[in-house]
This record gives sequence, structure tokens and C-alpha cells, in this order.
Amino acid sequence: MKKYILLLGLILFSFIYSFAQSYNQEKAALTNFLVRMYENAPFDGVKAVEDYENSYLMSVVKLDKGKYKTESALNRVASVKAMSQASRFFNGSNITEDMIIRTTEKADGTTDTEIIENIREHSVGYVKQLEHLTNFPAKDGQQVFIFLTPLKK
Repeated sequence: MKKYILLLGLILFSFIYSFAQSYNQEKAALTNFLVRMYENAPFDGVKAVEDYENSYLMSVVKLDKGKYKTESALNRVASVKAMSQASRFFNGSNITEDMIIRTTEKADGTTDTEIIENIREHSVGYVKQLEHLTNFPAKDGQQVFIFLTPLKK
């Protein structure tokens, strides 16, 4: 009787374990696909991507590792920037622009022209479930972070 219970337990364990590996294999395949896609045509920002069954919003952030003291600060800044990009995609933003042209005349009769341009962007919203999928070094030495969230059909 103990042998049958042990055998049944092993079969159930292997069955559950195989489903766990299947999920991880699908996620790994998606990660590899997105990394290859990025390396083929690098970009910053958001992009909608599809696999066979699902649609995702991919948010890509590129940061210079040298500007951050710790790895956790680098990861936090990447996460916040990715959420900001995704929020702008879903909720939109309000952009205002001011241009100031200032000309000054010098004592010798020549003029200097200075152009000051102020651009402000305001966006409100929050994106749930933005998952950090992977990060890797880019060819230019910066760190690339890929975040993903499922899109509803």
C-alpha cells in the first residue's frame, strides 16, 4: 500500500513539475524573442508586441550604469521610467511648449540671438502589473531594461 501511495505521489509531483517548467519555458522563449527583437532594431519607449496567444505592452528603458551608486537605485529608476512610459501610452499626456527669443545688441553693433525653449509634459495615471522581464548590457555600454504588461483584448 505504501508503494502505491509513493508511486501516486511521484506521478503527481512530476505532473505539477512539468507544468511549472512549461510556464518558465514559455516565459524564457518570450524573453529571448524580445531581446532578439530589441537587438535587431534598438529603441526606447513602449511598443505593443504579440505572441501566438497574447498581446503585451513592452516598455524599454536604457540607463547609464555609471550614474547610479547602487544596483537597487538603477533598478528603481528603470522601474519608475518604465511605469511613466506605460502611463503616457495608456492615459496620454498634456504637453506645453514656450519659446523665448532674446536678441541683445553689443557695443560694436553686432547682435546676439538666444533661443530658449521650455517643454513641459504632464501625465496622470498608474499602470499595474508592470513586470520586470529582463535586463542586459547594450552594445554602447548602457544597461537595457525590458518591462512587460499584458494588454486586454
